Amino acid sequence: MATPSMESTKSATATDCLFCKIVAKQLPASVVYEDGTVTAFRDISPQLPVHVLVVPNEHVATTAELEPRHDALVGAVLRAAALVARNEGVAASGYRIVVNTGADALNSVPHLHAHVLGGRRMGWPPG
Repeated sequence: MATPSMESTKSATATDCLFCKIVAKQLPASVVYEDGTVTAFRDISPQLPVHVLVVPNEHVATTAELEPRHDALVGAVLRAAALVARNEGVAASGYRIVVNTGADALNSVPHLHAHVLGGRRMGWPPG
């Protein structure tokens, strides 16, 4: 899911969105947290020992589409990311929450999502 693809340059709708299909349980995923607002699951191509994606259950393609009505949704994503970090055992040592927007940022799935990354020391830029 973190691997860029040509599909990432297209705008997805809820009916053809990979993450929407995971939220709807139409596709398998290693879910680590879910509630009525967000779903968190392990990235299929992890970049660190802990690499979990937190997605809103509502389809929002990118941060560019966020409106004031999404404020609670974004808050729920960040709160869930912090909970995932605690549950995954990386909260005390440190973790990153990363949100990529657009093809140049290597956003491979056009559905707003936060990467929770941790498990070892990270430098910047990553590499």
